[in-house]
Amino acid sequence: MNRAVALFLAMVTPAISVGAQQPIPDGTVTAGTLSFDGKATVGDFTGTTHAVTGSMRGGATLADVHGFVEAPVNTLVTGNGKRDRDLNKSMESDQYPVVRFELKTVQVHGVRSDSSDVTLGGDFIIHGVTQALELQAVVVRAGETITVDSSCPLNLKDYRIGGLSKFLGVLKMDENIVVHVHVTFALTPPA
Repeated sequence: MNRAVALFLAMVTPAISVGAQQPIPDGTVTAGTLSFDGKATVGDFTGTTHAVTGSMRGGATLADVHGFVEAPVNTLVTGNGKRDRDLNKSMESDQYPVVRFELKTVQVHGVRSDSSDVTLGGDFIIHGVTQALELQAVVVRAGETITVDSSCPLNLKDYRIGGLSKFLGVLKMDENIVVHVHVTFALTPPA
């Protein structure tokens, strides 16, 4: 009887905990969104791209995972063509074409039945500047995928991004933004 109950629970519970002790296979980004929330004198706005790529090298535990995610700067859209052109000019997207996060460490803080709270340590590379950063994130493993959700504040001046003021300072963008990352990795089954 206990075997039948266990089998039933396994069939109706699609999400699997990604706790520190479960082996994690390699994976490749199959879907993702990188966005940021900005503030300007003419109103708040969001820039978004779905052109996110990346991969992860699995390990014996979640703490052993490494990898990267990145997105082309010129794919970020804000819903305003002029602002998009200004964004690419300020970010010098011809010279620095991608925004990239390189994952170096994972610290697991809390494990629930369907997810884990983690701190992702690594390097954010924006506008040719590399900054070490720790991101609070939620990791969910469901079947053959792992989804990562994180948000963090960034200061554009830390990445030497200028051009935030136009028309003699009448139009300004706040240098503080909030970056959001939502990526799904398809896991490669072990050989």
